[in-house]
This record gives sequence, C-alpha cells and structure tokens, in this order.
Amino acid sequence: MKRQLITTSDGSKTLLINDLQETYHSRHGALQEAVHVFIKNGLNLINDYEINILELGFGTGLNVLVTFDEYLRNDKSHKINYFGIEKYPILFEEASELSYSELFPNEIVKDLTFKIHQKEWEKTVELDSYFNLTKIQNDFFNIRHMDLPAIDLVYFDCFGARVQPDLWEKELFEIVASKMKKGGLLTTYSSKGSVRRTLKELGFEVEKKQGPPGKREMINAWKK
Repeated sequence: MKRQLITTSDGSKTLLINDLQETYHSRHGALQEAVHVFIKNGLNLINDYEINILELGFGTGLNVLVTFDEYLRNDKSHKINYFGIEKYPILFEEASELSYSELFPNEIVKDLTFKIHQKEWEKTVELDSYFNLTKIQNDFFNIRHMDLPAIDLVYFDCFGARVQPDLWEKELFEIVASKMKKGGLLTTYSSKGSVRRTLKELGFEVEKKQGPPGKREMINAWKK
C-alpha cells in the first residue's frame, strides 16, 4: 500500500495510506497524541520499577521514541522492556523523511529516531542500560503464540475500526489480555462504546479519559 508523508497540526509528521485514507497518527498532532495517550495516560500511571510494554503496532516508531524520551526525563527511574509488534514495517526512506529528530531536544533521542528502524527484527537490543527494545514482525493475532513476559502496559495503537474492524473486536482483546498481568493497563486513543463493553466483559475496569487534541475521549482499561 502506498504511503504519503503528511504534516500534522502540531508540526510533527506522519504517514497516510492513500488507498485507505488512514493515517498512522492523528492529523491534529502526531506527537501530541503519542504523548497524551501513551505517556500521560499510560507510562506515567505505572509505578513498578520494571515495566514490560507491548505495543500494537510499531509503525513509525514514534511511541517508542516518546517512551524513551520520558525514561530519560525521569532519570532512568524504571527499567523498560519494550515489545513492538508490526506486520508491515515502514521503509528506511520513510523513516528518514519523518524527521523525528527535530521533535526531541535530547541528543540521545535524536540519535535513535532513525536507528530504531535499522535495528534487527526478532532480536532484543539495548537502547540504554535499562531500556531494551524487541521489534517483532508478525500479525497481531499471533501474539497468542509469543513467549512474552507478563505485560504491565499495552499501547493499543492499531489502525482505526473503519479500516480494520477485526482489530477492535473481542478476539484480539482477549489475546492481549491473556498476556497482561493483573493490575496491568491497556491504553488506547479509541473511545468506541463497543470497545468499552468488550473490555468490561473481559474483566477490565474501564475509564473514559479526556482525549488528545481533536478527540473528546479515549480509554484506559485496567486488568482486574
């Protein structure tokens, strides 16, 4: 599928899949959305020293970059093991054109904005002494067969239900829930009523939170 580089309202870039008219991030601000949904309403709500993060899907790598940036801002107070699942990785040329290095003042993060796409898939690499990244090229539904540690935090960042409705139904949420530890958090930009009902049915405590710019609400779901 052909992808087009676009600039979102906060100045950060994302990719648009032309055939689907679906973007990898919010047109209202890619960086703002990533920080609001996955850091402020995700990472910053987890108090454990060691945090296992599962991301669906890895995409442009922006979510791992904002996570790594927050890790450095907090003086490496957590050990993070980050697992990013992606079926269709973007091209190196696309990663370069995103210019994500311009978004981060920290030179260490700047240096990683393209390098994370050069890291091998299916291999755990050390981005820092307490931050490990494992990129996995696979279908989300195959998570059921993956040997993952108990997950503390899920970044549920799939394409929208308009273009991939099967990713927002019970089967995938059930698979993801089976990989999470009790008390773990699933955070997503979605606020669909059907998603909230499914998560409640699976035993999650679901909270509606204020959404990122351009979106009224989003969901936090805690596994009971």
